[in-house]
Amino acid sequence: MEDVNQTEMIHFHFRPFSKLPEVQMLIFVTFLIMYLASISGNASIALIIWINRSLHTPMYFFLASLAALEICYSSTIAPLTLASILSTEKTLISLPGCGAQMFFFIFLGSADCVLLAVMAYDRFVAICHPLRYALMMSWRSCTRLALGSLALGFVLAMQLTVLIFRLPFCSSKEVSMFYCDVLPVMRLACADTQVHEATLFVVGVTVLTIPFLLIAFSYVFIVATIFKIRSAEGRHKAFSTCSSHLTVVLLQYGGGSLIYLCPSSSYSPERGQVVSVVYTFITPMLNPLIYSLRNRELTDALKRAVVRFLSS
Repeated sequence: MEDVNQTEMIHFHFRPFSKLPEVQMLIFVTFLIMYLASISGNASIALIIWINRSLHTPMYFFLASLAALEICYSSTIAPLTLASILSTEKTLISLPGCGAQMFFFIFLGSADCVLLAVMAYDRFVAICHPLRYALMMSWRSCTRLALGSLALGFVLAMQLTVLIFRLPFCSSKEVSMFYCDVLPVMRLACADTQVHEATLFVVGVTVLTIPFLLIAFSYVFIVATIFKIRSAEGRHKAFSTCSSHLTVVLLQYGGGSLIYLCPSSSYSPERGQVVSVVYTFITPMLNPLIYSLRNRELTDALKRAVVRFLSS
């Protein structure tokens, strides 16, 4: 009973970005703007796709799913981070609270990465096998692929989170990050973490390396097929739909690989904090801009919705 009470009394707090209140306030305003832009942008994309029947295709179904994931993913990190930055005192988070945040971060982040690979497969079938597209990417198949991304993310997140939070933590500690990330929390344990680090690497390979290789493999065939298209307009349309996806892939996978695929011995809290800002705040904010600016159908649907709203 004493051990249980001791575990329940453990609280973590997050390392501040700066000791200067002025800098903290500037960071708070910047993060708040990025979070609101991310929520409004991704919600707009999901809503536009939902209300426009012309966009009820597999490609836009996955894009709407990605937008919904980004909203949930951002909301797992941003509110507590903003409260921690704004607070003049240390913002404490309990052990179960930290575990819950870590679980949803891994769950949604993993599903996000796997879904990007699914979107690459969708583009591969559409461009390389257009006559079989309707059969291979039926709504049943699309739903299964989207749910499969969530299921894989859930399983990996549950296993890794339970494994890490079975570790003994000595006392209240400072997490060298602005949220409960895996490596910073793992470093607060009073036990050997080699098995946990190996498990984290396996999870990283599963959600980063393997999907990225599948994406790269798909785009080799996609590019080869695009160059065979005789129409310049057809090549441009194919490249525009793929380039936006590739940009998001590089942002998402690049940041994650720098943290989770490097040896844990080379992990730097300072570098980790900067890179984490990229894939928790900047990438979710940029995704709607990248997809809307490079996609004419989505842009036109958005313009029509704005015109209808202003005229009503």
